[in-house]
This record gives sequence, structure tokens and C-alpha cells, in this order.
Amino acid sequence: MADEHPERPTRELIRLGLRGQCPRCAYGRIFAAYLTLADACPNCGLKLTGSDVGDGPVVPAMLLIGGLIVGMAAVMELTWQLPLWLHAMLWLPLAIFLVALILPPIKGLTVALQHRYRSTEEDTRPGGQ
Repeated sequence: MADEHPERPTRELIRLGLRGQCPRCAYGRIFAAYLTLADACPNCGLKLTGSDVGDGPVVPAMLLIGGLIVGMAAVMELTWQLPLWLHAMLWLPLAIFLVALILPPIKGLTVALQHRYRSTEEDTRPGGQ
């Protein structure tokens, strides 16, 4: 079975994760729905139920998008002194859209890296070991 699914370099795992593709076979999709992991890869059967990404993808999304939104809002405020309601109308929908756009690739990346650096095929043994 090792010959069937060779160990992939980290660079390729990053690419596969960002695209939401299976880290083992590179063909199957890891998402059953938006942000919902499939139980297993439909192509090779890689069990994805052991992947626990938790809040991992949310942190970089908040940092990247929060920094971008705050920076753009500050520039617009210093340039045109917009009213607060207009800031809310501009930045809130943009922030929601960007978060919705960036979360699936980051979650896929997290799952792919977990596949490489942490065994996710085995059920967790008692005591978390």
C-alpha cells in the first residue's frame, strides 16, 4: 500500500490542502460540504474523521483579514473622515465575505498537514495517546 500512495513532500501537501484535495491520493475531495469534512476520501478511502482542526484555521483568517480591514478603514478614515455607519456598511460585509472565502483553503491546509505530521487514521486511544 505504501507504493500506491507515496509520501508527498510538504510543498505538495500545502498545494493539495489549499485546493481541498485528499493529501494521500491527490484526487478525492476532503470536504463533504462547506467546512464539513467528509468521513473518508471518496477515491482512496483515507479516513478523515480523526482530523481535528479545531479553531486552527480561524486564527490566521482573523489576523489576515482583521489587519487588512483595519488598515483600509484607517486609511479611509484619515483621508475622508467617513461617518461610522458608512464604515460599518463597507467593512462588515467585506470582512464576512473574505472570511467565508479564506476559511476552506486554510482548513484544508490544516487537514493536509495533520495527515503528514500526525497520524489521523488511527482512532484515539484512551488517554489521548
